[in-house]
Amino acid sequence: MAIGVWISLFAYFALMIAIGIYAMRTSTSSSEDYMLGGRALSPKVAALSAGASDMSGWLLLGLPGALYVSGLASAWIGIGLFVGAFFNWVLVAPRLREQTVHYGNAITIPSFLANRFPTQALSLRTVSAIVIVVFFAVYTASGLVAGGKLFESAFAGIFNFGGLSDYAVGIVITLGVVLAYTVVGGFLAVSMTDFVQGCIMMLALVIMPAVVLFGEGGGGYAQAAQTLNEVDPTLLSWTEGLTFVGWLSAVTWGLGYFGQPHIIVRFMAIRSLKDVPTARNIGMGWMGISLIGAVSLGVFGRAYAVRNGLDIADPETIFIILSDMLFHPLITGFLYAALLAAVMSTISSQLLVSSSSLTEDFYRLFLRKEATDRECVNVGRACVVAVGLVAAVIASDPDSQVLALVSNAWAGFGAAFGPLILLSLMWSRTNGAGAIAGMVVGAVTVMVWISLGWNGSFMGGPGVYEIIPGFVAAFIAIIVVSLATSDAGEYQHISR
Repeated sequence: MAIGVWISLFAYFALMIAIGIYAMRTSTSSSEDYMLGGRALSPKVAALSAGASDMSGWLLLGLPGALYVSGLASAWIGIGLFVGAFFNWVLVAPRLREQTVHYGNAITIPSFLANRFPTQALSLRTVSAIVIVVFFAVYTASGLVAGGKLFESAFAGIFNFGGLSDYAVGIVITLGVVLAYTVVGGFLAVSMTDFVQGCIMMLALVIMPAVVLFGEGGGGYAQAAQTLNEVDPTLLSWTEGLTFVGWLSAVTWGLGYFGQPHIIVRFMAIRSLKDVPTARNIGMGWMGISLIGAVSLGVFGRAYAVRNGLDIADPETIFIILSDMLFHPLITGFLYAALLAAVMSTISSQLLVSSSSLTEDFYRLFLRKEATDRECVNVGRACVVAVGLVAAVIASDPDSQVLALVSNAWAGFGAAFGPLILLSLMWSRTNGAGAIAGMVVGAVTVMVWISLGWNGSFMGGPGVYEIIPGFVAAFIAIIVVSLATSDAGEYQHISR
């Protein structure tokens, strides 16, 4: 491995840890500081932090891999996500920023729900915290799988630590660096590193498709289109071979945004309500550029591989393989850093949200109600490590697919929290009983759907993405149970 690659990677690792140390010195004195950055994020940091924590390793591995295999038909996932993210900024962001302060200055999603529905506070905090920790363990594992694949593909044979495989070493290094800055610096460190990582990711997704298409061996768009038509004419079609159910399963990924704790917690931390529109515009611009780059990489990467006789055994590694082939070692190291940035930005956010729930909604609620802020910060750090280790165990299978793990966890959160967040913010009749019913029905529906394999094949036809039945069932459960029960005193003012 060329020295230039190591220089770029070490510079990236050093920068992340330096940001963590800076954040430790400025924003870890209280629980609100450690877990929410003191609600002081600027629009640009909030926007790119929300985007980078959302667009994990699947943006550079899973999505291009899906496009590589099936062509533009898989791009509907990106379109659905873009639309969902926009409505998340419009419907959820301003209301959540305002109401989390109004309802007891809540610093976690479970505590907001408990404050919003006081008659069911204990049940809501407990159930929502369990859902967060369980699904985030799976979600975090998907990021570690991406880190393992990077080291397995790019650094094969270089590491030899106690008989560990390159994949296992990748997981250890990825998790180790993330823990270093997350444990030390908390939410501010995570958000600031997300901002830097978001910039790196977007730049990589501009550079890579451009070089693949117009660089040596690329041949330009016309040659790429001709190659793809020769391989399979459907690769350049948005609809051919795509069933309505397949299209619906792709675009409904966007529903998941309303219920992703690691994303919407950024809305709670933004500096002020008036900063939300600016953050939305920055975030949507970043997301649009990044998704176009990922789609282009997958489709035109397939054309490049065919034209140049490349054997791509795992389509999800196309970014890694082309990074090594096409660029100077210093740039290759930067591109590897971009992939690690995508992975680490999401892992760190998920670990911190899980830690916040374990600390505020278990430890402080059941074990040490009188715990000081300093004690809770230290417990939060221990919980970050614990959840990270559980995720590493889940990710230990090198045959795991990034997109599959992400899709399951994304659906779980989207169904369990999405309808509840929307209705709790926008419908005054929502009550505690309905909130619990919706959360449980959404999460259970997703898990049952997956266990029965209906996301792969349903009633003899194509599979239906589990977020669809989960989201619909939860939405209905909240409305029906809220109308059928009465929690006096919960119908408080809802911001519009």
